[in-house]
Amino acid sequence: MTTNGITLYRSAAALRAKGLDAVNISLDTLDEHKFQLMTRRKGFEHVMRSLHTSVEAGFDSVKLNAVVIKGVNDDELASFVDLTRDLPIYVRFIEYMPFDGNKWNNNKFMPYSSMLKAILEKHPTVVRLSDDEHDTSKAYQVPGFKGRFGFITSMSEHFCGTCNRLRLLADGHMKVCLFGNSEVNLRDMLRNSSSDEELLEVISAAVKRKKKQHAGMLDLAKMPNRPMIRIGGLSSSSSSSSSSSSSSSSSASQPPSSLTHVDELGRASMVDVAHKPETHRRAIARGSVHFSDPRALQLLLQNALAKGDALAVARVAGIQAAKMTPLLVPLAHSLAPTRVQVDFRPAADGDTEPGAETPSTLLLVEATVECVGRTGVEVEAMVAASVAACTVFDMCKAVDKRIRLSDFRVVHKSGGKSGEFSAD
Repeated sequence: MTTNGITLYRSAAALRAKGLDAVNISLDTLDEHKFQLMTRRKGFEHVMRSLHTSVEAGFDSVKLNAVVIKGVNDDELASFVDLTRDLPIYVRFIEYMPFDGNKWNNNKFMPYSSMLKAILEKHPTVVRLSDDEHDTSKAYQVPGFKGRFGFITSMSEHFCGTCNRLRLLADGHMKVCLFGNSEVNLRDMLRNSSSDEELLEVISAAVKRKKKQHAGMLDLAKMPNRPMIRIGGLSSSSSSSSSSSSSSSSSASQPPSSLTHVDELGRASMVDVAHKPETHRRAIARGSVHFSDPRALQLLLQNALAKGDALAVARVAGIQAAKMTPLLVPLAHSLAPTRVQVDFRPAADGDTEPGAETPSTLLLVEATVECVGRTGVEVEAMVAASVAACTVFDMCKAVDKRIRLSDFRVVHKSGGKSGEFSAD
């Protein structure tokens, strides 16, 4: 099982007792502050607790996966290796790989040879271990340490020729290569009562079509593929290659053929949702507040503005706006949010594009809205994020008259017939 480890400590012992024998925990930094910036949530101490609890639970294999990004966490390589001193775990450093939505660029790529060189500066006695035939990582160990570490070198030294991995995704599609954008739709075959022999034939054909190697990192960066965060979720752009069904039946991947808020005569019309079942709905919207002077942002973050605690006021304004959405957006349905959360954080280096403002002048806004209802809460999330940002502008305009608001969009929604959507 692969997990972010946030809640694993609660169930590790029970999972082991039920027969789970191996756990992979994803953790890209050992710095608590950096963890919050990278994951946009708290919980570092929970992940570390889950790591230790997994070892205590007696899993046959406990692996810690860390994606290494130059200029972000490459200064922590030796610290990760130090974890293997007393813990019998396998720390795997993964080369930064191009996927849709992860802002990959060649300047952030660090090959495993450079990682190993950095580690050898602190641990010059590192020894190379032998790998099994189909291992995807190159294993090393510091003599006397209980654990080991290794590198998944997908970009600098591919291992396609010995890779025997198949990935069955949460939406029922199968990938024979993590970097390939072709997928086999097994879900529809199962729903159509295909026999085991038919499934085996389709899977075998897909494996036989697997290419000798992937396209290489520069070409992969230009190819469409699922974002890594959605390898386990619904896809809006997947390409199926099943012999029994050439496309997914998921409504999440089918765009509507016409606007839903106009009638047959083109007049504005409120959508009738009376026939829809009530389900749990969730949406997340994000936006940016751009300051022209970094000192203004610092005053805001330090609660040193003459108008008072601007972020507290903006947070309340966003929550109130979400609840008032039907009054602001005429055709929005009247919903009763069960949760509205508005968060602010200063941007980190990875949040800005080349040529854009520096992180010291950028404030990121995120609004999460949830309810149990017959329609989604995307508009409520957008309104909450927008009004919160407008309130920041109002509270800060006296010290920075060139503040700009931009890039407001829905980045996630779940619930309802259309299923899950994630943009980031």
